[in-house]
Amino acid sequence: MATFTYEAMNDAGKPTKGTVEAGSKEEAIARIKSQRLFPTNVAEQKVSKKEAKAAAGKGKAKPKKKGGGFSIGRVKQKQLTSFTRQLSTLQDAGLPLLRSLQILEQQQKPGVMKNVLVGVCEEVEGGASLSEAMSKFPKAFDKLYTKMVNAGEIGGVLDLILQRLAEFMEKAEKLKRKIKGAMVYPIAVIIIAVLILTFIMWFIIPKFEEIFKDFGVKLPALTMILMEGSRWIAGTNPGQSIPGAFIVLPSPIIFFFAWKLIRASGPGKAITDWMLLRIPIFGSMLRKTAIARFTRTLGTLIGAGVPILEAIKITAETSGNYVYEKALTKVHDSIREGESFATPLRESKTCDALVVNMIDVGEETGEMDKMLLKIADNYDEEVDVAVASLVSLLEPLMVVVLGGIVGTIVVAMFLPLVSMIQSLQGGGGG
Repeated sequence: MATFTYEAMNDAGKPTKGTVEAGSKEEAIARIKSQRLFPTNVAEQKVSKKEAKAAAGKGKAKPKKKGGGFSIGRVKQKQLTSFTRQLSTLQDAGLPLLRSLQILEQQQKPGVMKNVLVGVCEEVEGGASLSEAMSKFPKAFDKLYTKMVNAGEIGGVLDLILQRLAEFMEKAEKLKRKIKGAMVYPIAVIIIAVLILTFIMWFIIPKFEEIFKDFGVKLPALTMILMEGSRWIAGTNPGQSIPGAFIVLPSPIIFFFAWKLIRASGPGKAITDWMLLRIPIFGSMLRKTAIARFTRTLGTLIGAGVPILEAIKITAETSGNYVYEKALTKVHDSIREGESFATPLRESKTCDALVVNMIDVGEETGEMDKMLLKIADNYDEEVDVAVASLVSLLEPLMVVVLGGIVGTIVVAMFLPLVSMIQSLQGGGGG
């Protein structure tokens, strides 16, 4: 008989820990369930086994990691999705877990993912469960991932859970790519426009200023403002230490790092998330994206067999938006007190009435996971429409703005030329 430690949820949804004696992990899970507990993590105490292995290792050296030690950065989402899909296929084919992991590790190119899989293989070979092994590599496997794998292990449906997880990750990555793709065009246009305008202000406008000085023409107010801006960009104003171009050009990079720094703190993230959701048009798209993300995450977790309180807690932590994290935390507290899911969500005013009503129906019928995934699919489609609409709106808007800027520069330069021509005509007539 071996001793197994476990973490479980009782009928009230509260976590509990303990130990149980059993001949196998399956028997331990059965004994825990007989106590009206839902096990979330079951592991054999392996202290003596590890010590024996360490002693045996003195005579026979254990092969070192083949992936090549230290590496910087996180695992790319595309790599992780591909690994999840392949592991699901291998498990469905009936291959032993360790053999499946070794096959996938061997086909990886040197890098972070290979090093992580080497570590996971070593942990599993040492007797750890897959979820335990993955939890030791948070740069690759987040809490959502490890909890779903753990649910799959306990329920004996690891291949199915991995398949669901791969589908979830693929849809999440597809949504992220669409939003990033929508922003590439306007950002590229803005960068090129800033570079061209900086060049005009620094090199072209001063030439016109010299011509106007030679002719002694009285400059209109618009031209004077443009000349002043040109001198600031070129750094030719008396007492100016650096050209303004050295401030304008790196300003996007400065803004990017300042934004990251602000969002690194709790209050900063809360304020910026609240502000982003209230930006016209763009805020509506972010709101739909957040709803699609949290409903798909929660639906996938509940469908995988994760207890609802634990599922909501994980969803809140991985929602990516403070406003929705706070709303889901209130939902968690409400359910823990025996109340409904829909009521606190409705009071938070973070979701449309349709979303709340569909969740309410799912709660009543006992098909919460299916209803949440339907909501996610529906909002994914709405985000597609919103992204397409945003791109369609941005293109003419940017043409108008850039045309207005160029037109203003042209008018400001031609107004003094008109005065020059008129003065020359008046002088010729005299």
